[in-house]
Amino acid sequence: MLSAPDFEQKKIIVAMLSHGERMSFKNDNIIISGKDGIRHQSSCYRLFALFIVGHITVTSGLLQRAKKFGFSIILMTHGLIPYGSWLAKAEGNVLLRRKQYAYDKLDIAKHVIHNKIEQQTTSLKLRRKKSKELKKAIAHLKGYQAQLQGSGVLELQEILGIEGIASRVYFSHMFDEMNWKGRRPRVKHDIVNLLLDIGYTQLFHLMDAMLNLYGFDTYQGVYHQTFYQRKSLVCDLVEPFRSIIDLQVRKSFKLGQVHEDDFSFVNGQYRIFGEKAKPYITLLLKSLLEHKQEMFLYVQSYYRAFMKDADINQFPVFYGR
Repeated sequence: MLSAPDFEQKKIIVAMLSHGERMSFKNDNIIISGKDGIRHQSSCYRLFALFIVGHITVTSGLLQRAKKFGFSIILMTHGLIPYGSWLAKAEGNVLLRRKQYAYDKLDIAKHVIHNKIEQQTTSLKLRRKKSKELKKAIAHLKGYQAQLQGSGVLELQEILGIEGIASRVYFSHMFDEMNWKGRRPRVKHDIVNLLLDIGYTQLFHLMDAMLNLYGFDTYQGVYHQTFYQRKSLVCDLVEPFRSIIDLQVRKSFKLGQVHEDDFSFVNGQYRIFGEKAKPYITLLLKSLLEHKQEMFLYVQSYYRAFMKDADINQFPVFYGR
């Protein structure tokens, strides 16, 4: 399995291919070139994940190198909608999967959501000017955390309810200066929700790739229930890391890095395409890469604790900023 020092050297590349650009290989290097020559070149030895945005002919050579060097490929449309993936995997970890299928508790679910609310609280605390309403919101979030830590037994629906209420409180104050109308995943009824979806998608695929390094069945969750073709475990373990994207989106608005003219409004939804999308993808991915090593160590620690049937206190916590 990949060690932490080795992972630290790995790269995550987003290749946004324009008309006339192509991808090729030479001496175990991946090369992206256009009419003006080589745009990018990286060693396959140092590649962890390759996001390809746009049209590409997927060759056997690309897939063979991904298999040989152990990097994942995620294919996305120009509208940044994922449509395919080729993931580097640890095959045959039967013992791990037996443990996954036998696990029927909710202690990990409470632990993960407690960590998520902690990060939401920390994100709100970073606001310099704190109104009475914001201070109340922070206090409420701490109260929801306390409910998760209580000695009483919580059912799944109760945990879901606590998370839902906490998220509504959090989002209403996180983006209150941006004409926020509510978090509606995949609806994209405003620019904030669109950027959150783009960032969360990047986070999802990075977490998916990391979990596959250990041989997890990513469809078997501990909080999100089994649902046809939903990678429930990935949905579980991205929860504490979502605030990374939230903070970057807020920061981008505050710094004037978001320009409404870059976006299109089609069939009641905001969209962004091609060259105009590049700065936003770069900002969001950069914010994730700042925590790349922490994400890897989180998954590594989660794997070790899960395999040992460790006490919940030994499961990882993401501390963020």
